[in-house]
Amino acid sequence: MKNNIFPLEPDHFYHVYNRGINGGQLFFNHQNYLYFLKLISEKLKPLAEIHSYCLLQNHFHLLVKIKSADAIRDKFSDKANLEIETIISQQFSNTFNSYSQAINKHFGRTGKLFELPFRRKKISDKIQLENSILYINKNAVKHKLVNDCLDYPYSSIHDIIAGNSNFVESNKVLAVFGGTEIFLEFLRK
Repeated sequence: MKNNIFPLEPDHFYHVYNRGINGGQLFFNHQNYLYFLKLISEKLKPLAEIHSYCLLQNHFHLLVKIKSADAIRDKFSDKANLEIETIISQQFSNTFNSYSQAINKHFGRTGKLFELPFRRKKISDKIQLENSILYINKNAVKHKLVNDCLDYPYSSIHDIIAGNSNFVESNKVLAVFGGTEIFLEFLRK
């Protein structure tokens, strides 16, 4: 099995990412970005904490921590006969499929929107966690969409800095770096 398509497990961090089929667009307007985030909130937040995200025109990055098996079982009691990894996989798949169907319907297109399967990297230590948070939040700069990551509207940076987000685990992210000022220093490097 490829090293970036293994099952997601409870109580672990993952960098989840994907791009449009053949590098094509995923997001066509402002409403698309908002709808994708809404789907993440509805379908993924019940089983995962969101620690960072960046949505770009043709790809996205998410840093998630999958919740405990017990927490997932509580939220998805109707799926008691399924393995935890199956529930997790189905929720991610449902999120991306729902988005694809909505885009296809809205724009009168057919076929796949995302490359399959979505990619994931397991985060194994604090350094990798820090680097993933920074990489994701600075991704718009990497792709030359903005000169300063604080200017990009479709990333978690403003939620994290505000420290009181209902979507992103901002306080947990800031704790990884030791506070807002240190986090901002790392972003500027």
